[in-house]
Parts: sequence; C-alpha cells; structure tokens
Amino acid sequence: MKKIGIADTTFSRFDMASTAIKELRMLSSSISIVRYTVPGVKDLPVSCKKLFEEKGCDIVMALGMPGPEQIDKQCAHEASMGLISVQLMCNKHIIEVFVHEDEAKNDKELSFLAENRTREHAQNVIDLLFHQDKLQKYAGKGLRQGFVDAGPVDV
Repeated sequence: MKKIGIADTTFSRFDMASTAIKELRMLSSSISIVRYTVPGVKDLPVSCKKLFEEKGCDIVMALGMPGPEQIDKQCAHEASMGLISVQLMCNKHIIEVFVHEDEAKNDKELSFLAENRTREHAQNVIDLLFHQDKLQKYAGKGLRQGFVDAGPVDV
C-alpha cells in the first residue's frame, strides 16, 4: 500500500484537497491518504517535508491558490523553490498543483480550473506511483493540466 500526502492551504478559494482525495480514491484502492492543511503557499514546503519524514508518505501533492497580485506571484515562486528543495532533500516527488487566481476570468472558471487541474494531477500521482511507463508514452504530447492540452509541435 502506497501512502499519498495532500498538503493544502486555507488561503485557497476552492477545496482542492477534497477533490484530490476523491479522485485518488476513485483511481486506486491500493493507497492511503494523509492530509495536512496550512495557512498559505509558503507553508507548503515544511508541510510536505513533514508528510515525508513524519508520516511516511511516498509522494505528496502540494495544493495552493496564489492570488493575482505581484506579491502573490513572488510568494508562489518562493514556495515553488522550497518545494523543489524538499524534493531534492527527500528524493521523492512533490506534485505542485498551483492555480493562480488570475488564470481565470471569473469564479466559475476558477472553480472549473481548480477542479480539473487537481483531478488531472491526481492521475499523474497514480501514474508516478504505479504506472511510470504510462507517462513515457505521453512525453512530448503537450499535455496541460486544467485547460485544453497544447498538443505536440507539428514538424
């Protein structure tokens, strides 16, 4: 049985963790899930490290929704750098699932994007844990999580 960590924030305007948990449970019965909620995206790196070191997780999803302001983008960048550092320290994957508020035109589109991106990354988590070879067949296909895929470059 593989253990998946879900790190999420109270700052998010959509409950991405509940979506991730529901999708993961639908995709596999060979998992257990541990959720750790923190205030904001800059708190995600330590929560992910705790999920690895204290809870024994095999992989973690880091879910966050940075706001539209420049300071929010800076905080998201700093959080991403922290998440990369934790991955390297622990030698385990953290699937960063950030939905920036200014990616959407309105709340309905923001909700749609948050749900779809979270679901699609949950599939990536399952593939990384159980079907890594499946990801190889999609290499270079321009897949995007949340919105329409870009597709491969036609040469």
